[in-house]
Amino acid sequence: MKQAPPSGGHTPGPNGTPPRRGRRPGRTDTRDTILSAAREQFLAQGYHAVTLRAIAAEAGVDAALINYYFGSKRGLFGAAMALTANPADLLERVFASDKPTVVPRALRTLLASWDSADSGPGLVAMLRSVSADESAAALVREVMEREVIERVAERLGGAHAQARAMAFCAQMAGIITTRYLLRLEPIASMTPDEVVRYCGPSLAVALREKPRSGRRRVAAAP
Repeated sequence: MKQAPPSGGHTPGPNGTPPRRGRRPGRTDTRDTILSAAREQFLAQGYHAVTLRAIAAEAGVDAALINYYFGSKRGLFGAAMALTANPADLLERVFASDKPTVVPRALRTLLASWDSADSGPGLVAMLRSVSADESAAALVREVMEREVIERVAERLGGAHAQARAMAFCAQMAGIITTRYLLRLEPIASMTPDEVVRYCGPSLAVALREKPRSGRRRVAAAP
């Protein structure tokens, strides 16, 4: 059962004075205020440099409210970018179990979120903003590096884990871009089963710890 938000919901200013932005009258307003402050600070300073405490101070609320509403910094980022489905969370759950089937599950999970009428529009909007706005691109790039590629590499382990994770994520990004942003055919009209069938094998190669060599030994001439 979800606990009630911290009483008061605001961090007092110096000498016990009220916070700079004043008392917020309701939960929805408080949540929106946090999101507005988070967007501003993430875009201005980047993902890693921003702290939840700094966002709480900017919003004039108790820092505990951020965990109450969003669960974590990554959850706050997803909400600030208007994402009802955060790709970083989705991939981490996929890689947490059943390694042999990770490729089809990863593809189906991401395709389901991008195809969804609830989460798809926000994801496509984020992709378009990355294409048009360098600040947004830098922010998403940092989150991808820290929250997706590094975490996938940790799950993979073994030799060249970072490079393998990058190869996997680069291919996934290519699928997303061609299917949902550029709307290239035939991938734009493929069913999820077809995407798994045609794109799955190359993704599996990217994850292999010891990729098979494309070279074949040529027998010496008699």
